[in-house]
Amino acid sequence: MLGTRKNTSCGILILDPFTTKILSSCCKMSDLMSEKITIVEDLYKNREPVLEMKAIYFISPTAKCVDAFIGDFKQKPKYKAAYVYFTDYCPDDLFNNMKLYCAKYIQVCKEINLSFLPQEAQVFTFDNPGAFNSIYKPNSLDKMKTLETLADQLVTICATLDEYPGVRYKKDSKNMENAKTLAELVDNKLARHYELDDSGKKKGKTQAQLLIVERGFDPVSPILHELTYQAMAYDLIDIQKDIYQYKAKDGSEKEALLNEDDMLWVKLRHKHIAEVSEQIPKMLKEISASKKQPDGKITISNLSQMMKKMPSFRKELTEDLAVGSDVDGMKVKDPMRTLLPVLLHPYSIHDKIRAVLLYIFSLNGTTDENLSKLIQHVKIEDEREYILNWKRLGVPIITESSIFSRKPTRRDRSQEQTYNLSRWTPVIKDVMEDAVENKLDTKEWPHQSECPAAWNGSGAVSARQKHKPNAQDERRTGSRLIIFIIGGISFSEMRSAYEVTQAVKSCEVIVGSSHILTPTSLLNDIKALGKEPMETFTIEERSNA
Repeated sequence: MLGTRKNTSCGILILDPFTTKILSSCCKMSDLMSEKITIVEDLYKNREPVLEMKAIYFISPTAKCVDAFIGDFKQKPKYKAAYVYFTDYCPDDLFNNMKLYCAKYIQVCKEINLSFLPQEAQVFTFDNPGAFNSIYKPNSLDKMKTLETLADQLVTICATLDEYPGVRYKKDSKNMENAKTLAELVDNKLARHYELDDSGKKKGKTQAQLLIVERGFDPVSPILHELTYQAMAYDLIDIQKDIYQYKAKDGSEKEALLNEDDMLWVKLRHKHIAEVSEQIPKMLKEISASKKQPDGKITISNLSQMMKKMPSFRKELTEDLAVGSDVDGMKVKDPMRTLLPVLLHPYSIHDKIRAVLLYIFSLNGTTDENLSKLIQHVKIEDEREYILNWKRLGVPIITESSIFSRKPTRRDRSQEQTYNLSRWTPVIKDVMEDAVENKLDTKEWPHQSECPAAWNGSGAVSARQKHKPNAQDERRTGSRLIIFIIGGISFSEMRSAYEVTQAVKSCEVIVGSSHILTPTSLLNDIKALGKEPMETFTIEERSNA
């Protein structure tokens, strides 16, 4: 499993919290047992010595982890020997400390380039929601350290995929430099990684692109009320760690894990709720007829019932605001008239804030006077950070006049068949399609480094040449497009990767971020950005006095 030799009689696997999540996301205890692992232990907990056994350590290369490892051998050894596997590059000072205290016990020490969670088939995360605050809070002290860590982790994604991509980033006119900084870091670290490849050969650029973009490039997608199944479930229900908790008909508490192992969930998660509601009864009948165990499937049915709680007129109004036109394609001339019914209805504060934000985003900013009225209307005078702090992400909130503000042009999707209440398409989908078709503007998307000139994600060239496919055409997955969003990714953006891959087929789109967003979690993160400077300012005032 982790590269141990077959004659090694290992029985203990020691993990830190992050590597526990990595393993949990891609294998079961039965998989470990088939590799002769019988005990899985927590690196940070007190463990009884088992001197006759060898231990595998799968850990992050941090000072905390290395200190805990050294503690297992420095005074009295806990195990016969240690096989150490780091998720990614181990700094020299930590490695030297290990050598100093534990050299005679270490049989293997390897960096295996697996510093990410394979969240779904085409989605990865770094399980680091705190990165948002570190990057976007004013005067952050750990911003560069966080970007460095993200860059190291992105290198492990590329290494796992065996790709050395060309790197591009979204240039921002509002002095947001995070995408550029991260692109530089990743490109430099990739060059170093492939310079020091195990094979001793320098790897050249592969047929892949890595695009880096900041959260502020599309503030609408993570705030909008989405009506596809997965996005809607995580918006309306408090699903923690992908576990849905519910009450069965007999009143007992039950839970279901919504992940890649549940084939029904995978089949339904990107469909519109109307389709899901239609398909579930048919599927339950099929399951019943085949006498398969129905428990997990009934969970999905139970979940769909929860979806029907959201009033439809709120969905329609917020969709009109996001798209800028009504269901008949008529331009929304007076967004305020669209917004007011939502604000006058007794919805939750969070829902009203989301509607106000969509109104502001639709105008590309509003006047100070107008914003003050909206804040009073929603009664969030003491919590205005929910709205004002979007400027930390480079999103225009207050403008002198929105008449001349320029909004980016979008792809024309008027001919696409869709539901009236699902007309919004995440901006990232436009980006994916433009990238695949080699249409990204080089001014807006500068190259940090270029992949081979022949890159054509769409595979359009081979499609036009009606010859028999050779080995080159039938590459493992065709070209790869990897997209990283700084500051979190929404479920609708995750869905876009599957949709574009399915449509193009010759290019696999993989998306990721530090963490996955829900509208509530993002609003709370945005609000929290405003607390730090106010406290600092108060302290400075007192010291000056």
